[in-house]
Amino acid sequence: MSVTTVRLQAEVEQDLETIASRLHRSKSWVINQALSEYIEKLQLEQERWKQTLDAMESAAQGKVVDASEVHSWLKSWGTENEQDAPRSGK
Repeated sequence: MSVTTVRLQAEVEQDLETIASRLHRSKSWVINQALSEYIEKLQLEQERWKQTLDAMESAAQGKVVDASEVHSWLKSWGTENEQDAPRSGK
């Protein structure tokens, strides 16, 4: 495990102390947890953005499904005649 020095604003340091004390954990543990969750959130956001760009590119290429097919498919969910997800014609 490596060591990194961070300058904290006074109110952040005070809140960190309070949280660490309440959880009976070290400030280091709280910081690691917070950073891990923040990094995971950023990675998810980046993946969603990539998926959005990919979807926009597919749509620009005409790879789309008619809304009526999607509605029909959704209405079939949970019925005896549940349909497969519609696919674009391209």
